[in-house]
Amino acid sequence: MASQGKKLINDPNAVVTEFIEGLVETYPGLQYLDGFPEVKVVLRADYASAMLDKVAVISGGGSGHEPAHAGFVGEGMLSAAICGEVFTSPQVDAILSGIRAVTGPMGCLLVVTNYTGDRLNFGLAAEQARSEGYKVETVIVGDDCALPPLRGTAGRRGLAGTILVNKIAGAAAATGLSLDEVAAEAKRASEMVGTMGVALSVCTLPGQVTSDRLGPGKMELGLGIHGEPGAAVADLQPVEVVVSHVLQEILSPDTNYVPITPGNRVVLLINGLGATPAMELMIAAGKAVPQLQLEHGLAVDRVYTGSFMTSLDMAGFSISIMKADEAILQYLDAATKAPHWPVGVNGNRPPAKIPVPLPLSHSAKSYESLSRPQQLSEQGCLLEVAIEAAVIAIIDLRDNLNEWDGTVGDGDCGSTMCRGATAILEDMKKHYPLNDAAETVGEIGSSIRRVMGGTSGIIYTIFCKAACAHLKANTQSVVTSKQWAEALEVSIAAVSKYGGASAGFRTLLDALIPASAVLQERLNAGDDPCTAFLLSSEAAVAGAESTRHMQAQAGRSAYISSDILATVPDPGAMAAASWYRAAAMAIKNKYQVHE
Repeated sequence: MASQGKKLINDPNAVVTEFIEGLVETYPGLQYLDGFPEVKVVLRADYASAMLDKVAVISGGGSGHEPAHAGFVGEGMLSAAICGEVFTSPQVDAILSGIRAVTGPMGCLLVVTNYTGDRLNFGLAAEQARSEGYKVETVIVGDDCALPPLRGTAGRRGLAGTILVNKIAGAAAATGLSLDEVAAEAKRASEMVGTMGVALSVCTLPGQVTSDRLGPGKMELGLGIHGEPGAAVADLQPVEVVVSHVLQEILSPDTNYVPITPGNRVVLLINGLGATPAMELMIAAGKAVPQLQLEHGLAVDRVYTGSFMTSLDMAGFSISIMKADEAILQYLDAATKAPHWPVGVNGNRPPAKIPVPLPLSHSAKSYESLSRPQQLSEQGCLLEVAIEAAVIAIIDLRDNLNEWDGTVGDGDCGSTMCRGATAILEDMKKHYPLNDAAETVGEIGSSIRRVMGGTSGIIYTIFCKAACAHLKANTQSVVTSKQWAEALEVSIAAVSKYGGASAGFRTLLDALIPASAVLQERLNAGDDPCTAFLLSSEAAVAGAESTRHMQAQAGRSAYISSDILATVPDPGAMAAASWYRAAAMAIKNKYQVHE
């Protein structure tokens, strides 16, 4: 059933007037003619000086296709745009007013889209202007490739290819060419461009109901920019398939819509129809370029992607392909102040976009150069034992972590931590430089970053990288217990800084903060490092268990009621306490063996 279309407007009958008011407020280089709102003409604010020694270029038509055509008024493109009501050709008086306003001794070119109303109204205005002594030429653009080449007197409709013609005509005029020369350049461009559109929805006119012509899962091929039915309705297909079909239709040698053959250079324009996200338009562009190159043998010299000639709120896009040569490329690249022309697209495009190589780390040691020492030092042996015990503890705790996380989070804490632990175990066997404590801690962070997703992966990477940076500041080959304690403190501070959590927030810090405090306390009291580490691990476990009684203030748990939270401890805190306790126990056992 059709429904009333939602619009952020005031009076449906005043949308064009209010659009123009907002447009000229936004862009200082634009102005509108007096006589507004009956005469809806947008022109360059510097029209008086611009008209003296250059050909004026005017285009226009029904509104609802914004930014076309008013958004393309500016030095180097259109001198003026004539705006009709929504999907309605502008009145002859408005067109004539625009001609009179911007046309000087060099004359005026009218670029007209091939619709009966536009042809008649612009044609009559041109004749009237000529009778008044103005030099006026007209170029009709019919770039539609969805309809048979010959269809009565109507012919092919004017679509988004018109924007390319406008740019070329405006740039040609800006060089000082005569009216005949500018008209010839525009006519040549209009004969070398083809366009076809695809829509997923029908547009909604202001104040009217939304048509339900297209059902769920359907798309329309070759429809017009006024919502008129297209050439065919088909099942929705992946965009790569849609793009392939559209390109085949435009470039078909059977219809000969455009004089483009393999080996030619072309310009590609991907045009959104009003409600298509930039992401989807870019996907279409990314699929169109290689198809043009590989399947059709064409050199793609320029790609323009965005909304140029829309159809109100229609979901879909059109593709325009124009045969290019050096003259056309220079006109397209020429400077313009038209607010909606993509000035960032100019200059020759490389035949293939090759990814920029990833910059190497500033670290003196690259990933490839790191390797496990053939013989481990005492520190290296202790590191290996502690790391192995820590990651095995996490692997063994996976199911419990997932179960706890299923109550207070999204249920994947154990799986995520297990991925990181497994990667650390595998990487340690191959290339951790265990005799170098700082580099080893840094590599643990790299292993985590490579395989662990979500917040926990980032937090542990920050934790390890902060510790690594602190340990690297030590010039001695062996890290002392006090330096390890300082590194733990620095890492906790980094996690708190970037993650925003602190003690009592029900996170892993509720295990690590008390562990760090006890470790510093016991070392300062003169305890041997092994005992201090063991006592601090007991504090970590107690801290993790205490999270049962905390209201979460960070992460997904912050949205869970306190009654539910009280049933389980924080899984992140339990994981941290687990690996920390396991490492401490492993060091203790290692020392006992030596004793």
